Amino acid sequence: MRQTILGANGQIGRELALSLNREFDCDIRLVSRKPQKVNATDELKSANLLDLAQTLAAVEGSEIVYLTAGLPMDTQLWVEQWPVIMGNVIKACKTHGAKLVYFDNTYMYPQTAAPQREDAAFAPNGAKGRVRGDITQMLLDEMKAGRLEAMICRAPEFYGPGQTQSITNTTVIDNLAQGKKAKVFLRDDTKRSLIYTPDASRAMALLGNTPDAYGQTWHLPCDDNRLTYKEFITLAADIFKVSTRYTVVKEWQLWLAGKFNPTIRDAGELLPRYRCDNLFISDKFKARFPDFKVTRFEQGLAEIAKERKLI
Repeated sequence: MRQTILGANGQIGRELALSLNREFDCDIRLVSRKPQKVNATDELKSANLLDLAQTLAAVEGSEIVYLTAGLPMDTQLWVEQWPVIMGNVIKACKTHGAKLVYFDNTYMYPQTAAPQREDAAFAPNGAKGRVRGDITQMLLDEMKAGRLEAMICRAPEFYGPGQTQSITNTTVIDNLAQGKKAKVFLRDDTKRSLIYTPDASRAMALLGNTPDAYGQTWHLPCDDNRLTYKEFITLAADIFKVSTRYTVVKEWQLWLAGKFNPTIRDAGELLPRYRCDNLFISDKFKARFPDFKVTRFEQGLAEIAKERKLI
């Protein structure tokens, strides 16, 4: 059985390839513009998912396809390219009779303190959230109509090892590991839901290989002992053996920085989530897979510290 990862060079794709190879008996195909092997037996295929013919060739012969691709934090790119990518992947999976596992984020959810469950209504705060909601709805419509066997695997903000790309890694973990001040957006006293990237990939591999999991949306599992950024930084600094130093970046400072930095400007629509608690609920997954071991923050940060030779 061949299982194919579209967007395999990112941290989620790499960890997914490791999990599939470790836990399941399958052939693994890694697809990206410039794919690189994760396991010795991986098959590599170069493809641009914006091109339908290349996407069709990438999916051909696959039983399960994982869409883990990402785009730079550029609003215009998201608006232009995500609908094309999702449309091409859906067409390719339908053409070749492959199941689709879509790795999704929470950008389309309300940025409030209300607990987020799989049935949460979409209420995006900006263009990136709207386009993510639109392409997710595109997939849900195919699933509901019975035209495609698929599932949605949704994750909150990441933290993790390797090349994990997230606000928490960039502003907190990387800075602390380099002996610099961590940076926190807006407030340091709101509870944060964070997922450890290897957990997200392990859970997705498990779901993809569970036949009765299809046709549903799943929240991937997080540590329910949610920490504020103040608590997270204190814990990380203790594990990294560095001083607990951080600054809270105010909204006017981010607005000013966004005048000169397009990445900060394009992240602006996500700021409301930092004003209040972020409560991402993954009880459905934990009830279905009670033996899945969720990585606690202490463990995850210790693994990052080992990788970076801080301990």
